[in-house]
Amino acid sequence: MSTTSLNGSSAIADPTQPIVVARDLYKIYPGDIHAVRGVSFEVYPGEVFGLLGPNGAGKSTTIGMLTTTVRPTRGTARLAGHDVTTDPIAARSVSSVVFQDSVVDRGLSGASNLQLHARLWGVSPDTATDRIVALGGSFGLSDVLARPVQSYSGGQRRRLEIARALVSEPQVLFLDEPTVGLDTRIRFELLDLIAGLRGRTGMTTVLTTHYLDEAERLCDRIAIVHGGQIVALDTPARLLAGLGEEIVELRVNADGDETLAELQRRGGVDRRAFAVGSTLTVPVDRGTGVQMLSLVDELGLTTEAVTTRRPTLDDVYLQLTGASLAA
Repeated sequence: MSTTSLNGSSAIADPTQPIVVARDLYKIYPGDIHAVRGVSFEVYPGEVFGLLGPNGAGKSTTIGMLTTTVRPTRGTARLAGHDVTTDPIAARSVSSVVFQDSVVDRGLSGASNLQLHARLWGVSPDTATDRIVALGGSFGLSDVLARPVQSYSGGQRRRLEIARALVSEPQVLFLDEPTVGLDTRIRFELLDLIAGLRGRTGMTTVLTTHYLDEAERLCDRIAIVHGGQIVALDTPARLLAGLGEEIVELRVNADGDETLAELQRRGGVDRRAFAVGSTLTVPVDRGTGVQMLSLVDELGLTTEAVTTRRPTLDDVYLQLTGASLAA
C-alpha cells in the first residue's frame, strides 16, 4: 500500500504484514499489581485500532509499553519490525504518541512548540517549516500558531498536541484518550479531525478510549480490555452482531439472576442474555422477543419497565465482564 504524507511524500508498507505486534505483554508493578496480563494483538498498515475499556483496565499501560515509556515485565512488542525493549530508539523513530496529559510548553507559541519537536526529531528547518504550515492548515491552527499556547482553548491545545506528534511523519500514531476532558462540541470536532487523518495520510493509528461513540466511529477493529486482559477483539459490527438484531431490557420485581436462570431453563432466552440487579438484558432475533415476553407472563413475573433498543458496545462489555464501560 502506498501512503501519502501531509507534504506529498510517499512510504510503502506491505498491507499483509502487521506494523504493530504485541505478544503476551505483561506489566507487573511492585506490590504484585498486575496492570496488564498477557495482551496480544496485531495492527496492520493504515488501520485504526482501538483499545476500549474503562479507566484502570490497562489500556494506557499497554500504550506505554508500545511507546517505550513503560518497560514490559515480560512479552514482546514490535513497531515496524523494531523491538520496543531491545531497540527502543528505532521503535520511537517510526512512531509518535499523544498522551492524556499535555506535554506542550504553554509559554511558547504553537509554532515554536512544533519547531522544537521537529528539531528533536532531526527534521531539517526547511522541511519543518513546510510541515508546520501544512499541519496548521489541516488542523485549523494557522491563525493561532503565533500565539502562546497558554492562550489556546482546550480543543486548540489538543489539536496542537496531535499536530506536534505528526511533525516527524510517523508510521504509527498512538492516541491515549485523545478527547478526554473536552466538551461535547469540541470533542466531536476533534473526532472528525482524527477520522480524516487516515484519508489524508494513510497513517496507522492505535487509540485508547472509554467512549463508545469514539470506538464505533473511528476504529476498524476494537480490542475490549478488562482487568488487564483482552476479552474480545473484532470489528465493531461483528461485536454488536453477536448480540442479535435487538435488545429487550426489562426490570422485574424479583431477583434478576434467578429470573434469568429460570428463563434459560425453560428455553425462553439463550446464553447471550445477562442480568444486572433486577434488570435483564435479553438479545433477541426476529420473533423471539414476543416468545420471551409470553414466558415472562406465564411465570407470573411483574415487570416494572420494558424497553427495546439496538445493542451497544456497552452491552457487549457488560455481557463479557459484568461491568459497565460507562461506570
